[in-house]
Amino acid sequence: MKPIPNSTELGPLLAFGAHPDDIEFGCGGVIASETRTGRKVHFVVCSRGEAGTYGTPKQRVAEAEKSAELLGATIEFIELDGDARLELSAAHAIKLAEIIRRACPATVLAPSLVGNQHPDHRRLGKLVRDAARLARFGGLEELSGQPPHTIQQLFFYAVTPEAEPTNITPIVIDVSAPAFVAAWTAAMETHATQVSARNYIELQLFRARLLGARIGVGHAIALFPNEPLVFGSLAQAGIGARKF
Repeated sequence: MKPIPNSTELGPLLAFGAHPDDIEFGCGGVIASETRTGRKVHFVVCSRGEAGTYGTPKQRVAEAEKSAELLGATIEFIELDGDARLELSAAHAIKLAEIIRRACPATVLAPSLVGNQHPDHRRLGKLVRDAARLARFGGLEELSGQPPHTIQQLFFYAVTPEAEPTNITPIVIDVSAPAFVAAWTAAMETHATQVSARNYIELQLFRARLLGARIGVGHAIALFPNEPLVFGSLAQAGIGARKF
């Protein structure tokens, strides 16, 4: 039986967000848990939040850069259609596939596909799903400058409770370690323009505490797999939620 790899043995984690704060609010605790156990993480943000009510694009980019630094991740911003204008297109999927080939991640995170949320979130999730497949295709002319790359798993995160899929059984990541919670909280606090309008920090921490209480830990975050998870044996299938 193959041993379960730890974070330092895995390839990089690549996280996509439609807006400068999506990754941090949606799965920042998971990011903290990965980077603090040695895994390389890179953020790709597909707008500068220019359509938002609070904060200028310059402010939001600065907040995101600081937040990524606090979480131990690197970050880049790319131009697609602009905030609130994201469209599904083959060109966008190919552009994201190029990033996947460049980063060579083992794991990719993207916003969920649920309709009841910001439309950019679900559209980006669909684009990333398409991009992960296109990144494997050796004959795609637009990507001929980089070798094909196959990721191990695509997981979706939910920025809001409404965005949680009801038709996918999630995996649950225990992010209870004080260092993880502290880094996640600090990263969310960095997005001052957004938390000035609503207490998003408490919303996300409450969600994590509620899910954690259901499985007997302090804080937990759900991720939703795009495809079934494959294990070499039952011993690798996790500890289960009922520990008490």
